[in-house]
Amino acid sequence: MKTNIKKDENLLRVGVLGCGIICQAAHLIGSSKAKNIHLQAICDVSDELRKKMAAIYEPDSTYSDYEEMLRDPNIDAVIIGIGDQFHVPCAKQAILAGKHVLLEKPMGVSIEECLELKNLAEEKGLLLQVGHMKRYDEGLQYAKRFKEEKMGEITTYKGWYCDSIGRYTLTDNVMPVLYSSSSMKKPAGNPKAILDHYYLLGHGSHLFDTALYFMGPIQSVSARYVHKEKMHSWLIDCNFESGAIGTLDLTVAIAQHWHEGCEIYGTGGTIYAKTFNPWEFRSTIVECFDKSTETSFTPAAFDGQFYRRELEGFAKSILEGTPCTGATAEDGIMIMQALIATYRSVQEGAKWIELKDAKGGL
Repeated sequence: MKTNIKKDENLLRVGVLGCGIICQAAHLIGSSKAKNIHLQAICDVSDELRKKMAAIYEPDSTYSDYEEMLRDPNIDAVIIGIGDQFHVPCAKQAILAGKHVLLEKPMGVSIEECLELKNLAEEKGLLLQVGHMKRYDEGLQYAKRFKEEKMGEITTYKGWYCDSIGRYTLTDNVMPVLYSSSSMKKPAGNPKAILDHYYLLGHGSHLFDTALYFMGPIQSVSARYVHKEKMHSWLIDCNFESGAIGTLDLTVAIAQHWHEGCEIYGTGGTIYAKTFNPWEFRSTIVECFDKSTETSFTPAAFDGQFYRRELEGFAKSILEGTPCTGATAEDGIMIMQALIATYRSVQEGAKWIELKDAKGGL
C-alpha cells in the first residue's frame, strides 16, 4: 500500500468497494474518466477479480479486506457497488471511518436501516449520496429546468420503466467484457427467489426516483400487480405533495424494445421524454412544448456517460462544499418508502398507502 501521497486538492481520492458487475460496467470506468476523481484503491474479497481490475484500472492500492482499505489515510470517499443487503452495513463502516459515501441504489433493504444510516452521516458531517445516476442524464436535467422555468403549475406526471425481452442481447453487445468469480461475496439466500421483491428494488427504484426528481415528494400510492408466465407488471397511481397526480408503469419484461420515459403536463407547457437502455449511454431525448411561444423543441444532449457525470457531481460537492446534486439520503429513504408502500398496496387490494406509514423492508 502506498502512503503519504501528496494530495491534489482538485481531485477526490476514492476507494471502490466491489469488483463485480456494476463496478466493472459503471463505477470503475466512471472513476477513470471523471475529471475530478482519482482512483486511489479498490477492494474485493476475490483475488481473481481484484487482480484483473487492478491490471485494467491501475489504482494506487488494492485490498482484500474492507476494514484495511478504510484505514487508508489517502482515501476521501468510498464508492459502494455490492449486493443490496450489504449496502447499509458497509456504508456505516465507511462513515464511521470518516469517509464520504456514494452508495449504489437501492439505498438499503429496509426503512429502519436507511434512517439509521442517514442519521449517522448527518452526525458525522459526511456526504451520503445514493447512486441514482439518471439524475445526471443531460436530457432529463434540461427537462427539469424547463419544467421549473416554463411550465407553470404541474397537474400530471406519467412515468414508465419497461424492461425488454431483448435486453440481454443488447447489453451483451455494448457492455465491456464482465468477469465473475466463484469467490465473490454474495448475500445469504437467493435475492431473485421472490421476483416481485427483486424487480421492485432493482427497477422500481429507478421509476420512483425519476418521478421524485421531477415532481418532489410523493404522498401516497395505490398499486395493482399482475404476473403471467415470466412477465411482471405494476400500475401505480400516486399523489404528490404538490397536489399533482401521477401514474407509473413498471413492467418486466415487454415484447418490445426498451421502453422508458415520462410525460409531464403543466399549465404552461408539456414535456415528453424517451429514455434508453442505460448501457447504450445515450442521453434521454426530450421534447418540450412551450405554451407561451407555441414552440416545440428538442435540446441537444450529447454526453450520455451518466455514471461519470454522477461521480463528478459527487466529487464537486465534497471538494467545493456545495449541496448534493444527486439523490440524497432523504431521497433514498422516500424511494424505499414508495417501494414498500407499493408492495403493501398490492397485498391489500390496491388500497391507498401513505408513504409516511411505510415500515419494514423488502
